[in-house]
Amino acid sequence: MTKREIIKMADKHNVRFLRLMFTDIHGVLKNVEVPRSQFQKALDGQILFDGSSIEGFSRIEESDMVLHPDLDTWRIFSWRSGDTWGTARLICDVVYPDGRPFEGCPRSALKRVVAQAKKKGYSMMAGPEAEFFLLPLDDDGDIVPETHDSAGYFDLSPVDEGEDVRRDVVHHLEMMGFEVEAAHHEVAPGQHEIDFKYADAVDTADNLVTFKFIVRKIAAQHNMHATFMPKPFYGVNGSGMHCHQSLFKGGKNIFHSKSAEYELSKVCIRYIGGLLKHARGFLAVTNPLVNSYKRLVPGFEAPTKVAWSEKNRSPLVRVPDRRGIGTRVELRVPDPAANPYLALSVMLASGLDGIASDIDPGPPVNKNIYQMSVREQRRHKISDLPIDLGAAIEALEKDDVVKAALGDHIAEHYIAGKKAEWLDYLSMVHPWEQERYISTY
Repeated sequence: MTKREIIKMADKHNVRFLRLMFTDIHGVLKNVEVPRSQFQKALDGQILFDGSSIEGFSRIEESDMVLHPDLDTWRIFSWRSGDTWGTARLICDVVYPDGRPFEGCPRSALKRVVAQAKKKGYSMMAGPEAEFFLLPLDDDGDIVPETHDSAGYFDLSPVDEGEDVRRDVVHHLEMMGFEVEAAHHEVAPGQHEIDFKYADAVDTADNLVTFKFIVRKIAAQHNMHATFMPKPFYGVNGSGMHCHQSLFKGGKNIFHSKSAEYELSKVCIRYIGGLLKHARGFLAVTNPLVNSYKRLVPGFEAPTKVAWSEKNRSPLVRVPDRRGIGTRVELRVPDPAANPYLALSVMLASGLDGIASDIDPGPPVNKNIYQMSVREQRRHKISDLPIDLGAAIEALEKDDVVKAALGDHIAEHYIAGKKAEWLDYLSMVHPWEQERYISTY
């Protein structure tokens, strides 16, 4: 879209406010909102903000940052104020006042890796499955830390009490231009999933941050809170963000080869090899919280081992049983707390390294890994993922490919922030410890 077209559409639909949206390095959505009188200034990329106040951005002595809008991300939010005026959004890249890309902008980091892939003739297509929990709010609007229903996988009402919320979310997503493919109750009580169509990497990341915003907005209208925390409750499945991905060249899915074993091309196999090689290194990005590792335990359909399969769901990487243009690999480890721009950056960079370095992942493991003996796992060269955030940070620090995908600025600030989070967790005394030890010792 052009600036003139956006202004014309804003006036036609009585859009009086414009949100300029971006994320910090940890994936937290931020925005600067401007009134109609400032739309032209915003479209011209003249809106400044204090970058030193944003996590992982800049130092106070170089704090001025500019929001450079991507005009193709113009969307009018489907809700209005009193049926009179509306609000729209533009997703922005963060740049310096002189127009140089800011090294700490997650969206720019992904665009940089996408450009590297493009030089090799590759275009990444990605489709995430972000799960979430719905929690009730009390009369004061505070979150009640318990599930809102007792339903399970694919259950219907009346046990599925989130049906109306999901329908409203789907309605608003479609009004925003999403192609929603399915919506359903997930395995755990109070857990839900809404799937939308795959897109190229940058559009997918934009869609994910928009999706999470809309889910929370609509949930609040139903007096509920939607949380993308990976493991809010003990003893049930956590929320994952399985990421389906493939590479296209000239409009053709190059992961498929009719004549190859499993009908998977060498490019696809080597891409899988890259994901497996760098899984330990990128885990702190795709699974960024202390809580993320409470999900990655045996028995709850989340991967704990580095392996791939063309059938079962216990390994890290699975190849769904579809070929042709739908050939893809599914990375099952990410969770929805991840910054989607950084998560897709490190996944793509890892896959590209697998192709460039000719990394062979070995044969697929089509048995349930959780039921395999240690000796059998060793025979298949199956290794473990880091068991906690501390171990994942150490692995990230040793992986040059993953750090290069993030860029020096983001890698430095991200690692420092996660180390501080981990140390804070280690020094905290938790209720479990008090219940376990106070009376005994």
